Amino acid sequence: MRTPPQIRMLPDGRRLHLQDGPIDLIVEAFGPADAMRAAYAAAASRFRGLLDELCDELPLLRMPAHPNRCLLQGPVAKRMHAAVAPFAADCFITPMAAVAGSVAEEILAAMTAVASLGKAYVNNGGDIALHLSTPECFTIGLVDRPDRPNQFGKAMLSSADNVRGIATSGWRGRSFSLGIADAVTVLAADASLADAAATIVANEVDLPGHRAVFRVPAQELQADSDLGCRLVTRDVGPLDPAEVQEALGRGMKCAKRLLASGFITAAALHLQGETQQRVLTHA
Repeated sequence: MRTPPQIRMLPDGRRLHLQDGPIDLIVEAFGPADAMRAAYAAAASRFRGLLDELCDELPLLRMPAHPNRCLLQGPVAKRMHAAVAPFAADCFITPMAAVAGSVAEEILAAMTAVASLGKAYVNNGGDIALHLSTPECFTIGLVDRPDRPNQFGKAMLSSADNVRGIATSGWRGRSFSLGIADAVTVLAADASLADAAATIVANEVDLPGHRAVFRVPAQELQADSDLGCRLVTRDVGPLDPAEVQEALGRGMKCAKRLLASGFITAAALHLQGETQQRVLTHA
């Protein structure tokens, strides 16, 4: 029998912790006390059974996404597919590439449906869904690698910005990556899209066939991985500066395409102490 979901307030009395299997959320709401209580109750209620909903459709969620057809039924599963579908015609991607951001969005939507909040966030292991009312703002810390985070900068997000999602991907994170980026952080209109886009950009930060990069088939690490026999990065040895810039350049080329298409609003790419950043600008 599976352990029931864990739902508790953290010791600071302000944040809610929701954990069930691989889903681990930190939730915080800002507003009147009664609105916060209602929001947390709604978050807890929606969280119960959410993992089971995803497990019911797991075989389909692990299949390559079709750009124009979705057979999924659940609201979170459909959101996952919608986030990856714009990229499915050009690269291999499954709805699982957007699972963390989509779950965060679902919990946040449950909260804002029942409570008038100034602002709120749902953080799913670094993939974050945001709610911002006028004139609220969030200051977001940016880190260069998720396993040993070192903050290299901050992003100030206001209610006027078209950013309600943040996601980070890379081989040092909790999910598998086809590329060698220590971290790729993306800002987008919502968390599910940010999650999918961060995955795609991180996969492009690469030096194919390089002797310093150690890769193994994903299924050797996780038998039921949606990546199957595709090689995922497990270690990256020292690279010389030119190689670092080459790999980052490959990823930035992809990020620029996503910026130009309006899928993302900013991206920061990190590899072995070097960073490349780009923010969407309008003429």
